Amino acid sequence: MKKTIALLTLAAALAAPMAAQAHRAWLAPTATTLSGADAWVGFDAGMSNQVFNPDHAAMRLNGLTITAPDGSAVQPEHAMQGQYRSTFDVHLTQNGTYKIANVMGGVVAGYKLNGEQKRWRGTAAEYPAALPQGATDVQATRTASRIETFVTLNNPTDTVFKTTGEGLELVPVTHPNDLVAGEAATFKLLNNGQPASGLDVTVARGGIRYRDNPEESTVTTGADGAFTVTWPEAGMYWLNASVRTEGQGAALGSNTSYVAVVEVLP
Repeated sequence: MKKTIALLTLAAALAAPMAAQAHRAWLAPTATTLSGADAWVGFDAGMSNQVFNPDHAAMRLNGLTITAPDGSAVQPEHAMQGQYRSTFDVHLTQNGTYKIANVMGGVVAGYKLNGEQKRWRGTAAEYPAALPQGATDVQATRTASRIETFVTLNNPTDTVFKTTGEGLELVPVTHPNDLVAGEAATFKLLNNGQPASGLDVTVARGGIRYRDNPEESTVTTGADGAFTVTWPEAGMYWLNASVRTEGQGAALGSNTSYVAVVEVLP
């Protein structure tokens, strides 16, 4: 199994044009902890060279799900897709923690037809029946990505952290809306419901436009999938990990990624 992680260093930034580097996906709230009988939170979602700095493309929100503290689904409001970012609002009416996630998946296949190289993309349910008759040299990969963040109205709760057993998922040990600069926080990563051990996780703080130091670090999960981060400063942080496995014969390969955006308070 090949385990990979998106890691941008200052040396790489100097050695290669920004356009040549992998674009980073993020889903960022305007606030993560609120109080009162109800509250509104705005969200930006984009793909960019620097996290939280919309400069490449808006994120498509076809897989957007918003889960309330009681497990019910909440609809986004005032949604709009611009050139570089998508935006929407969420009305918080229940006490507790909400999960906002954009979950996408499918199958990507390369094959030859009449001597020409072709490419197909679709759902797992459509594969392989959707491939044309006569397709040869088929190489297929199942893809799964989860990009999420969390916001809390009044007291934090943990009902939204129930996992699905599909792809990479985060299980908080420390609540993601209770993060403080200078303190350690622990999380666990699961891959298809099992501990994701030995996996590198990139931690990047936003606001790189206003400083020279990229302020990125990499931590590695233990045997139980757990990793710990001590936040050096307050701010919005981007956490990213991925796992890639090669296909064997008729068995599909897999390419799974996870992104969380969390806010660290002073």
